[in-house]
Amino acid sequence: GNFVPHDKMAETGFKKGVDFSGAKLDGKNLSIGLVVARWNEKITHSLRDGALKALKDSGVDEKNVVVLPVAGSFELPFAAKQLILKEKVDAVICIGTLIKGETMHFEYICESVSRAIMDLGLSTGTPVIFGVLTCLTEEQALVRAGLPNKTGKMHNHGVDWGKTAVEMANIKKAKSLK
Repeated sequence: GNFVPHDKMAETGFKKGVDFSGAKLDGKNLSIGLVVARWNEKITHSLRDGALKALKDSGVDEKNVVVLPVAGSFELPFAAKQLILKEKVDAVICIGTLIKGETMHFEYICESVSRAIMDLGLSTGTPVIFGVLTCLTEEQALVRAGLPNKTGKMHNHGVDWGKTAVEMANIKKAKSLK
């Protein structure tokens, strides 16, 4: 039917990614937390910087942004919960990068972290943004972090996650969703 191979999407006018044109991206009264894994820090720091730029561009005051570094992606959900409980943030962005190795470790960590991040948002009522790259190669992670790579393609997904945090925090704070 309507399946378009990935390498042919541009030819069809398909634009990959999120369109934020209809989103409420006014962050002036928001408090946002970022939990950033140090594992693969070249990549996670670029993603963090992209998210911080999006928050600033959305009007989030720097003094209302809390950045909490942690060792790795497995630690993201616990640290995010601490930001929600102790700092009363309106949303948290969990930023990490998992790159497949030779063992099953990748699959276990991906599943556990994904589930915990989703569960945390649902159980606390605070938006928790899934900013964890799950890549098969380092090259894939570089592309998605907006860093130089062999393909020449790049887009910093941290920017999208920053905007998503603002949008979701505004949805949470809205008196009505009509």
